[in-house]
Amino acid sequence: MRIGLLAPPWIPVPPPAYGGIERVVALQAAGLAAAGYDVTLVAAPGSAVPGVRVISPLDALPAQIGMATDEWRHVLGGLDALADVDTVIDHSGPLGALLSAQGPVPALHVVHGSLEGELLGLYDGLVARAPQLRLVGISRSQRHAAPHLPFEGVCYNAVDVAEVPFRASSEGYLAFLGRMAPEKGAAEAIALAREAGLPLRIAAKCREPAEQAYFQREVAPHLGPDVVFLGELGRDATYDFLSRAAALLFPISWREPFGMVLVEAMACGTPVLATDRGAVSEIVRDGVTGFVRNTTAELAAVIGRIGEIDRAACRSHVAEHFSSAALVRSFATLLTPTPGLRVLTPAAPMVFSAPTPSIRPLPAQHDLSRIPAAFPARRAAG
Repeated sequence: MRIGLLAPPWIPVPPPAYGGIERVVALQAAGLAAAGYDVTLVAAPGSAVPGVRVISPLDALPAQIGMATDEWRHVLGGLDALADVDTVIDHSGPLGALLSAQGPVPALHVVHGSLEGELLGLYDGLVARAPQLRLVGISRSQRHAAPHLPFEGVCYNAVDVAEVPFRASSEGYLAFLGRMAPEKGAAEAIALAREAGLPLRIAAKCREPAEQAYFQREVAPHLGPDVVFLGELGRDATYDFLSRAAALLFPISWREPFGMVLVEAMACGTPVLATDRGAVSEIVRDGVTGFVRNTTAELAAVIGRIGEIDRAACRSHVAEHFSSAALVRSFATLLTPTPGLRVLTPAAPMVFSAPTPSIRPLPAQHDLSRIPAAFPARRAAG
């Protein structure tokens, strides 16, 4: 069976730093190819996935995210390149949803955003103009937010667990990882850490004007020896940062459609302290892989209980439910079955070059405060 994947045009697959959608697409492409599917990936310049044919309609990365001309060229060129596949799985956004749904090849469109407000209205309009549109959700919460939309199913996002380092013990600091945006809760994370008297390390994407404005207004004035901003980290540095943390703080205030950082932290063995918004309670098992509470005040009350969480249980939870193998299995149930599927010899991937954003190195281990008494290690059974 020939499968075409259409990624967004803005960031290479896999991404050099920030890029949750692109990382999931990379895992899906590699996993489907390993399962015997003939996979063609349409993605931004600089993309390369072993065992997968890669096509980039654009000559260079767009100067900024959201350029309409670049998006149209990418999607139109991509769908032309995928004209001979059996199924298209579109991750590129609403434009890709509209055009792929009206094409000759059966298509699934993965909704990566929160279905409320303007985005929900946009999808209502897409369905009205393309009744054959078939959607895939990334969480039950996201799907339940718009039960009238034509969802085929839910396929959770995933991480490659084998690439994620596991640490059985922490170095005592709290971590925040995400976009520098009000709904992600960096300011609330600072307040939680300060109330608990624990050091906080913040790693966050802060490129867009709105992100920079929020940082200057709500975060920068509160930085100090106990609250350190690390900038945007590369993938290896991000995993090292998460694996050494006592817990990840995730005090969001919006309907999170999935929350990749939750899975990444737990794969490292790091428990999660999160507010119960969107898909959080589908991903974090309260009392087993962290604590989920309705308010930040309730989260503050359980920070001292982090030592109750078995870090190995966090990783096992991810391996079972949010691994690349689980992602491939879930999508396979939505694909049109083809009798006699055989393992194909994939074409060599096309390799491109792309600029890599500057990465601020993680401080050396001795620069991070250790507070072993705050989180007594859980004693092994027996």
